[in-house]
Amino acid sequence: MATAQNILSFLFLHLFFVLLVSNIGNAKGLRLGYYHKTCPSAESIIKKATYQVISRAPTLAAPLLRMHFHDCFVRGCDGSVLLNSTKTNLAERDAIPNLSLRGFNVIDAIKAKVEEACPGVVSCADILAVAARDSVSMIHGPYWEVPLGRRDGRVSILNQVFAELPAPFANITQLKQMFAAKGLNMKDLAVLSGGHTIGTSHCLGFVNRLYNFTGRGDTDPSLDPNYIVKLRQKCKPGDTTTLVEMDPGSFKTFDEAYFTLVAKRRGLFQSDAALLDDPETKAYVILQSSTKGSTFAKDFAESMVKMGRIGVLTGNQGEIRKHCAFVN
Repeated sequence: MATAQNILSFLFLHLFFVLLVSNIGNAKGLRLGYYHKTCPSAESIIKKATYQVISRAPTLAAPLLRMHFHDCFVRGCDGSVLLNSTKTNLAERDAIPNLSLRGFNVIDAIKAKVEEACPGVVSCADILAVAARDSVSMIHGPYWEVPLGRRDGRVSILNQVFAELPAPFANITQLKQMFAAKGLNMKDLAVLSGGHTIGTSHCLGFVNRLYNFTGRGDTDPSLDPNYIVKLRQKCKPGDTTTLVEMDPGSFKTFDEAYFTLVAKRRGLFQSDAALLDDPETKAYVILQSSTKGSTFAKDFAESMVKMGRIGVLTGNQGEIRKHCAFVN
């Protein structure tokens, strides 16, 4: 019996090691200038197309950043969030947390332009990673070099979203576990949460904090009572359509104001408030809020590169989709 247990333990550890090495190995398959020979104009085409969109509709920067995040956290950065559901499979984009994603048409349009120049060369996963970077930099956020070479996945499963994507209702323990599972640490958690400096949320994402937090008609004690009064003016119970700015006053501009809000207990989501429940993430919030985001831009760039390496497919894995919403 003991021998059997030892064998099972060994096999489990071996499998874990193989998966870990495989994941790291795949990430090493990414590199700067990946399309230098095969599609030298790829990044400039993506940048130009993204600029044409963001210059007209700067509020689309947040959805493109969010889409990249949602893609990477489920099955890795493989463009699986872009796939349509089929008659036999419900895809990630139809999961409740993804129903509010916007910008699929933007990625499809950019892909079409890239395909005109270099058919069958540049993946949708890479296009999304670059477009997210470009859109952030175009609204006064940081710029970072994006290592490329991701391949597109052929699988997209709705139910995996709930297991792998951090929810706005998550507490600090859940957030720690979910980020650690992706190879991200506590600093990455605090830094990437700062992406909430741009964009909006439906009331549904936080209305429980305003009216019925524990099922007794109460409010969330971790949320500033004065802010609750303001939010109640915008969101009534059962409201599923109203949009609220995550960073009121500068939701179209990438800045450090998010951390000042969280420090004042005015983060919109429970997952924002949770950053004050851990010494390391709380220290980061206080640092950025008290120094006008002294290191936030640099830190965000570094964490985005790190996130962009999660579970990537490289080499001969996956495929290069012709259309981002469909497998070949």
